[in-house]
Parts: sequence; C-alpha cells; structure tokens
Amino acid sequence: MKKFINILLAVLAFNSASAQQKTFANPLLLSGADPWVIYHAGYYYYTNSMGSKLILYKTKNMADLKSAPNKTIWTPPAGTMYSKELWAPELHFINHKWYMYFAADDGDNDHHRIYVLENPSADPMQGDWTFKGKVGDETNKWAIDVSVFENKGKLYMIWAGWEGDKNGEQDIYIAELKNPWTIGSKRVKISSPKYDWEKYGDLGEKSNPPHVNVNEGPEVLKHGNKLFLIYSASGCWTDYYALGMLSTSADKNLLDSTSWAKSETPVFKQSITNKVYAPGHNSFFKSADGKQDWIIYHANSQPGQGCGKDRSPRMQQFTWNKDGSPNFGVPVKEGMYLNAPSE
Repeated sequence: MKKFINILLAVLAFNSASAQQKTFANPLLLSGADPWVIYHAGYYYYTNSMGSKLILYKTKNMADLKSAPNKTIWTPPAGTMYSKELWAPELHFINHKWYMYFAADDGDNDHHRIYVLENPSADPMQGDWTFKGKVGDETNKWAIDVSVFENKGKLYMIWAGWEGDKNGEQDIYIAELKNPWTIGSKRVKISSPKYDWEKYGDLGEKSNPPHVNVNEGPEVLKHGNKLFLIYSASGCWTDYYALGMLSTSADKNLLDSTSWAKSETPVFKQSITNKVYAPGHNSFFKSADGKQDWIIYHANSQPGQGCGKDRSPRMQQFTWNKDGSPNFGVPVKEGMYLNAPSE
C-alpha cells in the first residue's frame, strides 16, 4: 500500500510539473537585458547581455527558462578592444554554422564596435567558438545592437551607430554582408529620432555621456512580402523607452533609405496600469509548431529603474493587423499566467 501511494504521489507530482510547464508568468528571469531567442532543431536558445561574457540557455520550452541548462560559451581575453561591456548578443544560424554577434569595448564606451564568433557544431552549446573579429564598415564609427537577416538571397546587418565620433545621437544603419563576418557595402542610415516620443532622455551636453536622442536595438520581422524593422527609441534610462517601427517591401532596395517608412507612433510602450516600464530591446521567435509569433523584450517593474540590472526579460504572443503589420498589444503585468508557446 505504501509503495502504491508513493507511486501515485510521484505520478501526481509529474503531472503537476507538466501542467506548470504549460503556463508561465513574466518575468522569465529576475534580470536580463537585451534578450534574444532563436528556435532551431527542437530547441530554443536564449541569451542576454552579461557585460563580461557570453552565455547561452537551451530549452525545449521557454516557460522553463529559469531551470534551463546554461553555459558560458566565451569569455574575452583581457586587455583588448573587446574585453569589456559586452552588449546585446545575438545567436544566428547561417550556412550551417552558428554565429554569435555582440558589441564590446575596452572599458571606454566611445570604443564600442561589433564583433562575431563562429561555431561549426550542430549544437551551439557544444564545439569550439572561434573569434572571427570585428564586423564594421569603412567608417569604423561607434556601433552597438547588431542584428542580421536574409532577404532575397542576400544577407544584411543592421545596428545602432553614430554619424560622427561624438555621442550626440544614435541612428539605425544597414549594410549588406559579403559573408557573416564581413560587410560588403557602404553603411546607409535608415532611421534617426524624429518624433517627440523618440526623444525622451536628453541628459544635456554637460552630462557624461551627453545622450540626446536614441534609436537602437533594431530587429527585422518578416510577414508575407513585408519587412518590419522594430527598434527601441528614447533613452533606456527613462520610463518612455518604447518600440518604433519602420516598414518596407521585400522587393525594394533595402540599402535605399527612402524604401523605409517610419510609423508616427510607438508600436509598444510602457503600461502604467500593468506596472511595466521602459519595455524595449526585443527580439522575435516562433513557437515550436510554427503557428504562433512571440515577442521577447526587457522591461522594468517600477518607474525610474533605468538601464541597470532591474531590467528583466518578458515574453508574450502577438498578432497581425489587417494591413499585415504586427500588433504587439500592451505589455502584460507581472505574475499574470499565460499559455506557453505552442508545441
């Protein structure tokens, strides 16, 4: 009888655990800025900014991220131009190899540039990561928040950068890649802060750093024959950090700035009602069965928490408007249980 009871309790515990895995509540982790997710060969791979190293999580269920195995895949050598302030890493699978893009510097923010690692292993948690070097255009200007995407057989890189050498404004640039670690065209500026909602956070010229206006964190979302570039606007140190959108056709010349149209209003912003502040720096992924579209982003739980470790990753499903554009809705409140991505 006692053995039967123990078996019954084990079965109930297993069923309970399975049921819990079907739902989740934000935040996914207590801390984690600039979250990135890619689904490949039955697993989700997740990373976020760690500052001093690059990490990966691997899980079959994003609702289980907190308990998922994770690994430091690379720690930069000391004393280089890419030893410190590793920001916004992204993992991409290109031509049967893994590439991890990130921004880094030597401790001086003015020296931030984009770098990439390569791994030929089928599983990015295994194998060796090779440092391929800096990925930059001929101007060699300040650059962060890199992402890459394919369109019509061509590979493109997008990032946030400076027009000159002073930290006065962050713009969005695009260039074509010759290969995953080499830019093969001139950079083209496709977005600058234009509307008032993109300009919160002017710290003044006497402040350090003297941020004025910010467009950063670009990510491309494809739907049908349309491309949507979702970016973060305003200072991340403000509660008004929000997502904006550029749109174009997949058939247009993506290196022509006039091909991109900017939406006049943000497409995702803080919800005082739900107590979600400064939502931004997102990425996108599909559910395992390919039927659902998800956005993952970081946000703060209280006003005034700024750009520090209080930022935590959250995710929610989104839908599409009749005109084919994404509808991200409103950031859901913490502790509200949602169904996990479909399997």
